[in-house]
Amino acid sequence: MGLTSGAVLALAVLSGVLLFTGTVWLWPRLARQSWRTVGARVGLLFATQAAVFAAVALVANQSFGFYASWADLFGRETGRGVVVDHSAGGAPSGVRVVDTRRVVPAGTGRPESGGQVQRIEIVGRTTGITTPAYVYLPPEYFQPRHRARTFPAAVVLTGYPGTAEALVDKLHYPRTALNLARDGRMRPMILVMLRPTVAPPRDTECVDVPGGPRAESFFARDLPEAVLGHYRVGRGPGSWGVVGNSTGGYCALKLALHHPGVYAAGAGLSAYYDAPVDATTGDLFRGDRALRNRANLWWSLEHLPPPDTSLLVTSSRSGESNYRDTLEFIERAKRGKPTRISSIILESGGHNFNTWRREIPPTLEWLSERLSPR
Repeated sequence: MGLTSGAVLALAVLSGVLLFTGTVWLWPRLARQSWRTVGARVGLLFATQAAVFAAVALVANQSFGFYASWADLFGRETGRGVVVDHSAGGAPSGVRVVDTRRVVPAGTGRPESGGQVQRIEIVGRTTGITTPAYVYLPPEYFQPRHRARTFPAAVVLTGYPGTAEALVDKLHYPRTALNLARDGRMRPMILVMLRPTVAPPRDTECVDVPGGPRAESFFARDLPEAVLGHYRVGRGPGSWGVVGNSTGGYCALKLALHHPGVYAAGAGLSAYYDAPVDATTGDLFRGDRALRNRANLWWSLEHLPPPDTSLLVTSSRSGESNYRDTLEFIERAKRGKPTRISSIILESGGHNFNTWRREIPPTLEWLSERLSPR
């Protein structure tokens, strides 16, 4: 029986009910003060609470899609995703480095051999937005023979609320990029890792909110400008990509669709395709229908000129709620030339770090193939 099956949930609920009933029924018989009766009471209470906890956890898992299978739950789902290509055929610096660290455990203490992760603050010149981020610099960035070399860059976004640290310590973007480049499976690339939530705790969904944070403008203009002013990133078309999971995945796809002159490729891991409006977002559009439409990727595919950009979407047949929407998004994107669409579809995998860790290596390889350091 699968982790998300109704039979498992029904069994857990039934076990909880039977154990609770049995505890109430047997309690008078176990009232004697002996080690056996005390042990029996403790055992019944423990078993009842464990069954109730399991039932509640299963309900939460089915509601939010944290894990898709037993292997996913216990971290044994390790098969990598496979990309399927559906296509036919210098401003003043806004970056302040706060701290540096080596890439562990793959790296060494010397940046020219193991790369470096820098903790920075980015100040938006036009939006006034200030946000923390992490930057991964590959070993080649520090090597004397590459001192004049420029590198492609990818913006990496978390979900909501998310933390930038999780991109480094939990999803292992720097370590993965270092190992892939060492194996010759991707070119050395700079990663700029941060939250899409640039005005916490509000979830701005990478929207230019009327009278509020101009999040889309920050990612489309201020962030690339600031990074270009501080690091050796290519300035030509095709030098920048963007990738994210969940909310960050939605933002990545939107930025690539709306700003193909900035982002030559956008990858949405477990993305959705329209900005929600809820308690975390507040009123994002202030009644502006044009802004509401612009935040809807379905509308963008149907009504905006197809952009010259590459898109990657991911999902799983079991465990992700966006599976059918993702298949539909692929079909609609395929109709618009010169837009190119690729996908990673796993057999199973929930909306969680374990799933994204399986998708990140092929995603970085895909990005590397589509970006140039010009």
